[in-house]
Amino acid sequence: MRVLFMGTPDFARASLEALVEAGHEVCAVFTQPDRPAKRGMKLTKSAVKLYAEEKGLTIYQPEKVKGDPSLTELIRSMAPELGVAVAYGKLLPREILEAPKHGFINVHGSLLPRYRGAAPIQWTVLNGEELAGVSTMFLSEEMDAGDVIDSRSTPVREGETYGELYDRLKVLGAELLLDTVRAIGAGTATCTPQDPALVSLAPPIRHEDRPVDWTKSAREVMNHIHGLAPSPAATAELGGVSFKLYKAAPVPERTELAPGSIVAQGKEGLFVACGGGETLRIDELQAPGGKRMRAADYLRGHRIN
Repeated sequence: MRVLFMGTPDFARASLEALVEAGHEVCAVFTQPDRPAKRGMKLTKSAVKLYAEEKGLTIYQPEKVKGDPSLTELIRSMAPELGVAVAYGKLLPREILEAPKHGFINVHGSLLPRYRGAAPIQWTVLNGEELAGVSTMFLSEEMDAGDVIDSRSTPVREGETYGELYDRLKVLGAELLLDTVRAIGAGTATCTPQDPALVSLAPPIRHEDRPVDWTKSAREVMNHIHGLAPSPAATAELGGVSFKLYKAAPVPERTELAPGSIVAQGKEGLFVACGGGETLRIDELQAPGGKRMRAADYLRGHRIN
């Protein structure tokens, strides 16, 4: 099928790669403009752009997609049979959505209508969900509100971080996309309107979402830490030092210390009091100016007061 692809991060790259390797004709790739990144603020290409360059695909990086009739005409001139948007980062206007013969479809990192929004995988882990998944849908002008075509689910593994689940779902999403494109080509794709009563939202992670609330249960704190790992990372002040936290696990030991107190520290990790007398073991952390490391390794050279 002749496909117009829009996407930006690594999650989208997996879907683009799947389309190319399956033999679909990608007539053009739209991705976000290069942005300054990291400490050097050097202009950085998106994961999708890097792959598109590698494969010699035609690339466009418009600053905006709304209110530009010439962009709509450009897309129509390409005569795509299907548009595919995966984590592109921009809402598409109706005239672009209607340009491809079969419209635009999207791969979303949740089981819609649950977790509409920019951070579905993070909130799946943050909220301690037992089931995660991906969905394909026909795009509409409202964010993540289109009719669902198909979905795939997978259990969230014990102790799984956002980054680990992300890596599994990007592969599952690419597989689902190929099945969906085949169904559309064969005329067998189904459309199921989303039930408004089941909608939940997954807004972008904010700076104020990062600090750990030690008054919560050990499992809730673990979910908080894992839901933000590896980026932007949960934060906590321990012994007067602000740490980034990446890996943790509840332990059976009880404590009478106040939430946020250091219960124990040593070769087995850093143990912190949580709500209800529960204890959480911190397994991986990062001190200011340092690298991410095992808590036990950090504690060999440091003691947290």
